[in-house]
Amino acid sequence: IILSSVRNLNLLEYQSKKLLDEAGVAIQKFRVLESKNDEGVLQDFNVKEYVVKAQILAGGRGKGHFDNGFKGGVHLTKDKSEALELADKMLGHRLITKQTPESGIEVKKVMVADSINIVRETYFCILLDREHNGPVLIASEAGGMDIEQVAKETPEKLKTVSIDPAKGLSHSIALELAEFLGFKGALVEKAAHEIEKLYELFEKVDAVQIEINPLAETDDGRVISVDAKLNFDDNAQFRQKKIFEMEDTSESDPKEVEASKYNLNYISMDGGNIGCMVNGAGLAMATMDIIKLNKGAPANFLDVGGNVKEDQVLKAFQIITSDQNVKAILVNVFGGIVNCATIANGIVKATQSINLSVPLIVRLEGNNVEAARKILKDSGLNILTASDLDDAARKACAALK
Repeated sequence: IILSSVRNLNLLEYQSKKLLDEAGVAIQKFRVLESKNDEGVLQDFNVKEYVVKAQILAGGRGKGHFDNGFKGGVHLTKDKSEALELADKMLGHRLITKQTPESGIEVKKVMVADSINIVRETYFCILLDREHNGPVLIASEAGGMDIEQVAKETPEKLKTVSIDPAKGLSHSIALELAEFLGFKGALVEKAAHEIEKLYELFEKVDAVQIEINPLAETDDGRVISVDAKLNFDDNAQFRQKKIFEMEDTSESDPKEVEASKYNLNYISMDGGNIGCMVNGAGLAMATMDIIKLNKGAPANFLDVGGNVKEDQVLKAFQIITSDQNVKAILVNVFGGIVNCATIANGIVKATQSINLSVPLIVRLEGNNVEAARKILKDSGLNILTASDLDDAARKACAALK
């Protein structure tokens, strides 16, 4: 099992385009429809051809189908009224693609954009890279393709440039990348300008990745960022409040959304029945692994962190037990920064508050552990204690029987 406790910020396509537009990056003009009565949104939006795209986080929209029988989450039309009709067939209906659940995802927004004629597609990306201790620019003429495949099969088509964050991106490097991407004549300067704008945005919004695929050359001599994927540093949320407020959580597991409100890292696991509450991502993975070794199945990954308070323990129990598949709970806490007595008090109050009906196995070790064990023992509650992690996993798996 390979998991990360990092919560990724999810933005819809139109939201990413809005950030690019605000930064002066050249994009397709667009409007967003949210209901069948939004025809006024397109009143002054006049282009030669419209592309109508359902806004969900899953890929494969063009080849998807809706629960009302309508096929395709991406359509082209030259008629504005038809664009409205297409949006009407998408809004409020569930779009099913290869990347969605079987029931699909409800479409609440539709983007109507200017359809551009692309002459050539290139790939451009900025990301933070540990090996280079800073930002790295990645460019390739093979746009619109899987970049991992390009790197493997034709590495000569890929150029990587490390940037000193103290100096930033120079105009000469931007020009060099534009030429490598195959732009000619006046388009070299235009492409370099777009690359510089993207780097400015990367720094401004505390991004860890901005991927443009494709960065396209159009038939009317423009360089356009057609599709963008932006990832952000969660630790910079306090600086980027407006961006994080844009997050669309409608497609996320409600339990994961609720956990994030209490600074808990929660990830649901398919097919599991032993709820896990631990402190630390490494300990969480070790706990899940040892449950599997004892022929059990973890129902979740829940890391309460090092500064957990009693109210967070209660919320953690509420979230775990809201999963009807959970038939036992294993608490595995190592008290380094965290006080084991705080965890123990939280466990007792949570067990009493939610009237816990499934077996509870607790393994505590470290800071103030003796006081914690006494709290559990004196509670009079039916709590199984374990001497070590292996003992805890065995007891949790046995409790299911």
